[in-house]
Amino acid sequence: MPKRKDLKSILLIGSGPIIIGQACEFDYSGSQALRSLREDGIETILINSNPATIMTDPSMADHVYLLPLNTKSLIQILKEHPQIDAVLPTMGGQTALNLCIEADEKGIWEDFGVEIIGVDIDAINITEDREKFRELMLDIGIPMAPQATATSYLKGKEIAQEFGFPLVIRASFTLGGAGASFVHKEEDFDELLTRGLEVSPIHEVMIDKALIGWKEFELELLRDANDNVVIICSIENMDPMGIHTGDSITVAPAMTLSDKTYQKMRDMAIHMMRSIGDFAGGCNVQFAVSPDEKEEIIAIEINPRVSRSSALASKATGYPIAKIAAKLAIGYNLDELDNQITKSTSALFEPTLDYVIVKIPRWNFDKFEGSDRTLGLQM
Repeated sequence: MPKRKDLKSILLIGSGPIIIGQACEFDYSGSQALRSLREDGIETILINSNPATIMTDPSMADHVYLLPLNTKSLIQILKEHPQIDAVLPTMGGQTALNLCIEADEKGIWEDFGVEIIGVDIDAINITEDREKFRELMLDIGIPMAPQATATSYLKGKEIAQEFGFPLVIRASFTLGGAGASFVHKEEDFDELLTRGLEVSPIHEVMIDKALIGWKEFELELLRDANDNVVIICSIENMDPMGIHTGDSITVAPAMTLSDKTYQKMRDMAIHMMRSIGDFAGGCNVQFAVSPDEKEEIIAIEINPRVSRSSALASKATGYPIAKIAAKLAIGYNLDELDNQITKSTSALFEPTLDYVIVKIPRWNFDKFEGSDRTLGLQM
């Protein structure tokens, strides 16, 4: 299917200020997406509150708005540009997705006749609401760690008594693992549970039985409107489960998976992406694998957007994930897009370059005096 002719003007939501867990990788993705859309003659309108980015350069978009990322700013832009046909929220990290959800709940997109492309609202809600995500995964036969949702202190205490320790607490609708923590001892549980409930904008946490010592892997996927799915890259964390992937040394491609386990993981990732919605765009899927010979696989989460790891995967493979994801969002199929590396094949072919790339995090403790240097679930 060629480019949709009804999409002539698109609003792209940026990621806002550079904070721990959300940095220049989203500027990289947003800049790629803006160039990709303008190549096809589409008018681009950008909202981002951070002037110190490449994407907010006046040459990057037709209209650049340096405004706070809130619904008031969106309404202002949509009134000034009633020609906007669609919004692309998948290039601005969790901040952009959360703003997209808030605007949808207030009826802003419907009021101004703006379509959401690159992702479905239902997909965002399913993947961010950990209870809904767990139910869906179990329904389609994807293994999950024993876990339950708590929206109150008392419910959290009941779950802890049922599961026993160690536990993992993860706050819903947060970025960079905010509010997430390992709980090894009962005496630490009360404080960490309270913190997780406070950090979550919907005051909800998922409490998991901890998978201590399990290996952690990520897959980067793209899907088009014809339901063709490609795996762009596999990434392995050097640190075991319990260390946030953004703080972990990572290697691409994955090095310690058997081919049988990799193929199984690949099939699971594709099944997971198809189950959360029928949108055309990118996804990042995370798995835990047991360190024994069984190599048991458990799903951790899925992010229906361009992620921190997408930038790493793009650099490793030469496959411009954000650029292709933007093309897919406006109607192109993978087989209609050229592979920039080979020049002779389409984007439907998975990258086959012989590569190894290692990402090593660097912590600038000079700028963050007094910060906790302990690695954990939160960046």
